Amino acid sequence: MAKKPASKASKGFEESLWDSANKLRGSVESAEYKHVVLSLIFLKFISDKFEARKLQVVDQYGADFVDMVDFYTMENVFYLPQESRWSHILKHAKQDNLALVIDTAMNTVEKNNKALVGALPDNYFSRLDLDSSKLASLIDTINNIDTIANDCHLSEQDVVGRVYEYFLGKFAASEGQRGGEFYTPKCVVTLIAEMLEPYKGKIYDPCCGSGGMFVQSLKFIQAHQGNQKDVAIYGQEYANTTRKLAKMNLAIRGIAGNLGDVAGDTFFKDQHPDLKADYIMANPPFNQSKWRADAELTDDPRWAEYEVPPVGNANYGWIMHMISKLSTQGTAGFVLANGSMSSNTSGEGTIRQQIIEDDLVECMIALPGQLFYTTQIPVCLWFLTKDKSANEAKGYRKRTGETLFIDARNMGSMISRKQKELTTDDIAEIARTYHAWRGEAKDGVYEDQAGYCKSASFDDIKANDFVLTPGRYVGAAELKDDGIPFETKMAELTAKLGGQFAESAKLEKQIRQSLMELGYDI
Repeated sequence: MAKKPASKASKGFEESLWDSANKLRGSVESAEYKHVVLSLIFLKFISDKFEARKLQVVDQYGADFVDMVDFYTMENVFYLPQESRWSHILKHAKQDNLALVIDTAMNTVEKNNKALVGALPDNYFSRLDLDSSKLASLIDTINNIDTIANDCHLSEQDVVGRVYEYFLGKFAASEGQRGGEFYTPKCVVTLIAEMLEPYKGKIYDPCCGSGGMFVQSLKFIQAHQGNQKDVAIYGQEYANTTRKLAKMNLAIRGIAGNLGDVAGDTFFKDQHPDLKADYIMANPPFNQSKWRADAELTDDPRWAEYEVPPVGNANYGWIMHMISKLSTQGTAGFVLANGSMSSNTSGEGTIRQQIIEDDLVECMIALPGQLFYTTQIPVCLWFLTKDKSANEAKGYRKRTGETLFIDARNMGSMISRKQKELTTDDIAEIARTYHAWRGEAKDGVYEDQAGYCKSASFDDIKANDFVLTPGRYVGAAELKDDGIPFETKMAELTAKLGGQFAESAKLEKQIRQSLMELGYDI
């Protein structure tokens, strides 16, 4: 039997494509260059989809119908006029006005497709100082992406989606601190999705970056044979350029998301004021200072029943914003800096105590370090819920007054000198622990495990001054008995120590002798 050829979407393909594209960057900053590369990848993808559909239209209905927009939209394909097609860009790739040709293509795509308004760069290429020959070479490189996948297990969305996701991660790593504005490590997003299980309902991310939470939600649904049509996506992003990345990221995967009318600050320009979400997934900016002025948002309804979150740190502003957005049975999973679990600064301890007294905290997870490209700050996951009562349909037991603590700091594997990630097995074990604790029979019976997990009562948390750090509750892991009697161990250790003392005395004598020969007597 002939060996099946490797898919062009293999990691090797993604890496080689990245290497080729990155070599062409020249003097353009990585933060700027990502918009060039990712928007061209997107344009290549929608053009390939268009061309494939155009052939179908000709075959099924005849050449007279090839430019009727409805024949494309009915199959969720974007209609592209001649000047916005990839073939048109290729034709002009060796000309000096290539940047203008690309900008014209982007503008034309938006004008003809309402769903993409605000998604693509606006006259971006003409403004950048990117050498025409390098831009032409980049076009050639991206032209190598075969979006019409030959592998029956991969759709064209899978191919381009994987390339897009890979590039987002690489750009985040190369940008360092700034990369955190648009990218959350895939393993962290996957863990949140596996914990929340967003099968049906409204999914919301108040600081959605490039849309990674939404993409992972879709992947979860697909992996568990769910229906994408059963969820509705809502999000918001402060940075307009990042919002464009998110809109492209969603469009590549055929996700119709509502990211609001414009980019905007979630605290001051909430794009979804009446939303009540079934699932909230988020990675807010860590320890955001001066997020409001002293006199601003002091009577905001989002924290009307709590103390006003302090000016010096937005962590609890984000927490209470998300609480206000939860439906009556909604759950939220989000990343915060570890300080959020124990801080008493400027009333944060009082707010946290009230959240605990309101029985909203379902699970706290301490994550290992070095997961993020952008910061070495230790981070944790919060999981909140509006309803801990038994739910027979979902298989949940009554968890009123209980909170699960998981210490995952010893999990993860190094993937580079500076970077760690949670493995597939790590993610599965953490999620299984959580689901078993909630009472889901398929995940077995939950048991406390010293050093790893603990189901704590309200009184336990109160006794710990309402601090939510998992290490306070899970304790230390029990040491395994190696079967060697204590007396035997002590005899071996003292004998070894005696030998080390003797060697130390010998070395001391030699050093003293050497010093005396030099005229120094101690």
